[in-house]
Amino acid sequence: MEDTALMQSIMGLILHSGNTKSECMEAIQLAKKGEISAAKEKIELANQSLVEAHHSQTALLTQEARGEKVEVSILLIHAQDHLMNSITFRDLAKEMIDLYERLPGGKHQQ
Repeated sequence: MEDTALMQSIMGLILHSGNTKSECMEAIQLAKKGEISAAKEKIELANQSLVEAHHSQTALLTQEARGEKVEVSILLIHAQDHLMNSITFRDLAKEMIDLYERLPGGKHQQ
């Protein structure tokens, strides 16, 4: 993989993982206000961003599987860290939304 394609994959990981986390944070804030439907919509947007992040990661994994060496750099490690954190954050956000939904009035303040 040439340097430009590698950099695009790395930046795609960072960008889409960051979008995932941002959407999840917005979802939590909406749920906190009782806007459960809107919070769930944000989680769907986060899921779409996560799919895009996975596409970037898959490009790197495919290259490695073909026997083409992927240069491991601090930037690549940073990108992978963002992806892992965004997945965890998304999972926790979904749990928090479920909890807010169970609070009295959680389903009525949509």
